[in-house]
Amino acid sequence: MAISYALDIATATPAIQVARALDTVARAVGLFHASVTPELLVGEGVVTGRGTWIRVGEKTPQPWNPVITDLGFTPRVWVVFRFDKFSDSSGQQDDMVRLVSGLLERVTGDAVLHFDFEVVWLLRRGGELSLNERDDIWPPQRLAAVSLPYRRATYAFS
Repeated sequence: MAISYALDIATATPAIQVARALDTVARAVGLFHASVTPELLVGEGVVTGRGTWIRVGEKTPQPWNPVITDLGFTPRVWVVFRFDKFSDSSGQQDDMVRLVSGLLERVTGDAVLHFDFEVVWLLRRGGELSLNERDDIWPPQRLAAVSLPYRRATYAFS
């Protein structure tokens, strides 16, 4: 079974523009091959050098979506990160955090990065960024990768 994380964003920015922003961030940190395009990100998705499959899409969430019911905002764009089960998952998590941090600098709106609606890694709501208080999720090298101001607080889905 593949491990997947989702970044759900309440933004008016179309998915293709989010994909362009993600492409810019990934190139700056050396995660995408030269053949990657934003169109591939919103199409079939792309694979990083560590084997993480990434795809961007538009969302029409149902009213029972946990992001709406538990966190109070309606996501319009999603980014999925599916890890290669044969590669270093910690390294893939580090890459994901670098990508999400850079993306949150470029795309406005409330956002949540979560593991399968079970663990909230980060939450941006009302312009304030909160990172989960668990040190196993946020060791020093990941905290250092977050360029926006943040506080530590833990949120959960019901």
